[in-house]
Amino acid sequence: MAAEFTLGTWNVNSVRVRLEHLQRVLVEWRPDVLCLQETKVPDEQFPLAPIEALGYRVALSGQKTYNGVAILSRHPITAVRKGFDGKDGEEQKRLIAATVRGIRVVNAYIPNGGEVGSDKFADKLKFLADLRTYFDRYHKPGEPVLLVGDFNVAPAPEDVWDPAALEGTTCYHPDERERLERLRAWGFRDQFRHFESAAGHYTWWDYRSNAWPRNAGLRIDHVWASPALDKRARACLIEREERARDKASDHVPVMAAYVVD
Repeated sequence: MAAEFTLGTWNVNSVRVRLEHLQRVLVEWRPDVLCLQETKVPDEQFPLAPIEALGYRVALSGQKTYNGVAILSRHPITAVRKGFDGKDGEEQKRLIAATVRGIRVVNAYIPNGGEVGSDKFADKLKFLADLRTYFDRYHKPGEPVLLVGDFNVAPAPEDVWDPAALEGTTCYHPDERERLERLRAWGFRDQFRHFESAAGHYTWWDYRSNAWPRNAGLRIDHVWASPALDKRARACLIEREERARDKASDHVPVMAAYVVD
């Protein structure tokens, strides 16, 4: 019998600072899987107990102060893979994958890139290229695969509040968009654009410049699905209201739903 599988992704911008928000989301929405980025905590200090008390298992790859990714699941988590090499060997903890209910979930926190032309920007482009190689090496488009996370790239003019002004800047640079498109061409479909074509839908608003009240945002947090899952997609929503809460992250969750066996 077919059942629903729900998955969310959220750059929580410090899991300890946003713990109450996270707990409320898990209680109210009860996603099967919630992928987090920027947990900003080493694994041994991750607040496991309050999350496990809500019925969630957790797979972690974290570090002090920066980065960090996690997969929370109401179902058994198997075949956990950390980093590109599978050994959790990268200095920056930005990639974790696991299998839940037969679906391979890959959770990525792609670097911001800093200033265009900087070493950090070059590292971002390399990360995007390495991620394409990762899927070429370990997966096939015929498999049920989800790539989710904070990609730090807005794919198209519809995904930025002022495309003319932002063209060529970090998160909306043509080199980033080209690398992101090369990654998507592995076989993924952007799940939000599966259901919504209009402009003006964003997932991140800077804390500065009064960005949230002006809706000066970017759509840089994504759920992408392989063809095997894309055909089973039922919804993909940006939970915009989370940005209005007190002490909110500057990102909001993106939630998707599928019909699975």
